[in-house]
Amino acid sequence: MNQYLITAYDYTDDGALQRRMNVRPHHLDGVRELKAKNNYIVGASILNEEGNMIGSSMIVQFETEEELEAWKQREPYITQKIWESVDIKPVKVAQV
Repeated sequence: MNQYLITAYDYTDDGALQRRMNVRPHHLDGVRELKAKNNYIVGASILNEEGNMIGSSMIVQFETEEELEAWKQREPYITQKIWESVDIKPVKVAQV
């Protein structure tokens, strides 16, 4: 499988954190679905100095680029305008 590091930062408007919290249950449902299909490796929230979520980091894996693109089309943090910037890089997770 092809593995990817996703680094995403949220919008910074006044309603950004509340919007994230409203959409978060749907995002986590999607993560559970990825995990059930063996596409999810690890993920974390990126926090600011106050401990508030301002972004996300995930490592996921997909058989094809088309599967990655299909995930992006349905990811709530993308479709609901939580993530303002999304950087996706191919990686290889070390097996130790």
